[in-house]
Amino acid sequence: MNVNPSFLRALTNTSTNPILRRYHHFHYHNIEHHLFDQSPLRTLKEHNHLLFRYTRNGQTQEALSHFLSLCRSGFPSDEFTMSCVLKICASNFDVVVGRQVHCQCIKCGLVQHVSIGTSLVDMYMKNEAVRDGMRVFDEMGMRNVVSWTSLLAGYSWNGLSDHAWELFCQMRVEGYMPNQYTVSTIIAALANEGGVGIGIQVHAIVVKHGFEGVTPVCNSLMNMYSKSGMLGNGIAIFDNMEDKDSVSWNSMIAGHVTNKQDLEAIKTFNRMLLTGTKPTFMTFASVIKSCASLKELGFVRLLHCRAVKGGFLTHQSVITALMVALSKCNEMDDACSLFSLMHGSQNVVSWTAMISGYLQNGGTEQAVNLFTQMRREGVKPNHFTYSAILTVKHCVSISQIHAEVIKTNYEKSSSVGTALLDAYVKIGNTSDAVKVFELIEARDVIAWSAMLAGYAQTGETEEAAKIFLQLTRDGIKPNEFTFSSIINACAAPTAAVEQGKQFHAYAIKMRFNNALCVSSALVTMYAKRGNIESAHQVFRRQQERDLVSWNSMISGYAQHGQAKKALEVFEQMQKQNLQVDAVTFVGVFSACTHAGLVDEGQNYFNMMINDHHIDPTMEHYSCMIDLYSRAGNLEKAMDIVNEMPFPPGATVWRTLLAASRVHRNLELGKLAAEKLILLQPQDSAGYVLLSNMYAAAGNWQERTNVRKLMDKRKVKKEAGYSWIEVKNKTYSFLAGDSSHPLSDCIYSKLSELNIRLRDAGYQPDTNYVFHDIEEEHKETVLSQHSERLAIAFGLIATHHEIPIQIVKNLRVCGDCHAFIKLVSLIEQRYIVVRDSNRFHHFKGGLCSCGDYW
Repeated sequence: MNVNPSFLRALTNTSTNPILRRYHHFHYHNIEHHLFDQSPLRTLKEHNHLLFRYTRNGQTQEALSHFLSLCRSGFPSDEFTMSCVLKICASNFDVVVGRQVHCQCIKCGLVQHVSIGTSLVDMYMKNEAVRDGMRVFDEMGMRNVVSWTSLLAGYSWNGLSDHAWELFCQMRVEGYMPNQYTVSTIIAALANEGGVGIGIQVHAIVVKHGFEGVTPVCNSLMNMYSKSGMLGNGIAIFDNMEDKDSVSWNSMIAGHVTNKQDLEAIKTFNRMLLTGTKPTFMTFASVIKSCASLKELGFVRLLHCRAVKGGFLTHQSVITALMVALSKCNEMDDACSLFSLMHGSQNVVSWTAMISGYLQNGGTEQAVNLFTQMRREGVKPNHFTYSAILTVKHCVSISQIHAEVIKTNYEKSSSVGTALLDAYVKIGNTSDAVKVFELIEARDVIAWSAMLAGYAQTGETEEAAKIFLQLTRDGIKPNEFTFSSIINACAAPTAAVEQGKQFHAYAIKMRFNNALCVSSALVTMYAKRGNIESAHQVFRRQQERDLVSWNSMISGYAQHGQAKKALEVFEQMQKQNLQVDAVTFVGVFSACTHAGLVDEGQNYFNMMINDHHIDPTMEHYSCMIDLYSRAGNLEKAMDIVNEMPFPPGATVWRTLLAASRVHRNLELGKLAAEKLILLQPQDSAGYVLLSNMYAAAGNWQERTNVRKLMDKRKVKKEAGYSWIEVKNKTYSFLAGDSSHPLSDCIYSKLSELNIRLRDAGYQPDTNYVFHDIEEEHKETVLSQHSERLAIAFGLIATHHEIPIQIVKNLRVCGDCHAFIKLVSLIEQRYIVVRDSNRFHHFKGGLCSCGDYW
């Protein structure tokens, strides 16, 4: 058979043939001279035998050179020759020469041979030329089980596992009996796709055809069951295997690792060694992962020594696994040394392992520097790299990383998209987070939960509820983190009261209510929504508690005026030797503040510093200043301000200003107002408190001057709103509001209440009206405060036994406080008011705050 001259020229042209160019340094002419002048091989059979031997031993360079020698000499080739060459193209992932060989096969009439067709399918599939591979298969005049298996393997190789089962069924319909390699291939494809249901059917076929004792088939079955979370089935297969090879042991060890059974993985590894089976680099990579999860540094070092002794440290997967294990054991210097040993062969996986390691150990700066160096050296980040580096706040430019992500087409990736939207959420940029979320193609439950968490952080409960509803409609099964996020969103002041309860019920239905993150979120939600009893019930039923649960319970009791219970919870923590943090003491100080426990608060402050070695933050000092200010000890409060190791912030001056107004200390009030306005010139709080203080002192001219300054600086006073939820609908009221459809009924109810309250001895305290108007008009202004309108509506719109719950964005005034106490008595209603400072529970003419707030 003559060789086509154009084919020979294409093969031997070093400028167009990448394989020849790659292997040109092997001195083609010397090899050709050796083969044809010194070799006794003269028949095609002998040449094919040598070609086969080269291919089988992985000597692809020598095999290609030998084939080129045959072509140059005009020696005829047959289907066996071409099949060997096509296998070389497949193993070297070189589709260019593969296509040339394909053309030559067509010209020589060899393409109809089943072995050629099968080799072509394999070659195209391994080079990701799926359509070419399918076309070759469709055009094959003759097929055998090997042809079908090659196409099946190609589907699996190219991520088309979902089509593999259809092809397998078609093969059986057309009468082709699957062999052990076919069933191994389809099982591997189903494992990648997560199709364990169909995999069980294939297992039945395996038994039917007597393949259950074939080692490769058993290995595939073990792998499938392990990946599907059915490790027990995989263990049963493994235990019944008579001939276990290294792949069998590796599959079993990897199965334990995948299913987080790290101790079992190590035990299996020891059993493997006892049987005399030699571990491979895959064995070490898996076992080291288990040691990383268990943080067993001693065993990691032992495996490191064995890997060196066995010569496995040349494998990147082993070195990378060791780096990860050392990082998790806080041995970053050793991990960095290993990374340095890889100089010149570091890939994106090893770079990412080091970046993640530094981030896990608090080395943010080193991680960012490594990321920069990685890009400088031309290594392209993958989705794991971007997901890791996006967890860094402030040290990296999110917009810059976002631009890179778009450029590298990772924006639609679930993991990168989720990390990106989470990064935007953490800086409070919800709008960009939503844009990223909408671009993610395959949104998993993690992406949905991250978006929910974003809305929870910004208090956008309605949007969070819409997202939750959308994910359930899309068939996404919520997990414990999804429920935690949506319940946190329901803790916002503007959220519907019943919404959180509904999600609690759904969590119970889905059996996630006992998950730690969910139960902790429930404690926080109920405490913030005014239902401290339900918060305590959830807290009491928690099977385990984290610091969030304890802190939420302490701060919850504090906000609800139950200081004694808050401090009891703290003392319980102390008795159990539980770890406390800075947030714990903020709750403790808050409890003391709302109850006027000045000495106790100072003792706890000293305990925090001396016993728990927690350095006070600005928030802690603010709490202490608030504690002394509310108690009227403004001099001690100023001493703390002067002794603080850092300049006082706006919260400190706002606290002092409010206390100065209550205790009528005009001099300190002016100082605090000046400082507050200097720090926050566009915030109305400083101006309003100062003007009210002047008004209370009767200094109307100074009050007017403050108001003029506000007008000049275009500072708008925050309007006082009150919200009430009735029958799952939220209604808002402003002072003097008449926009409600039942406005006439509301004002009629207020008039009725005013008459009944006056008969009970109520006298309006007009000192809380800071306007220079007649006394009668002041009483009218007081009677139309927003919280009174909301309560009047609640009285006429709800059943007598239903508690009335009001949310107010500003502090409730003293006269309204007295008014609501009497309303709770004469109407025999339980009223809860959440103002900007705390919760007030009114019942039977009394308030939970004890008139100290």
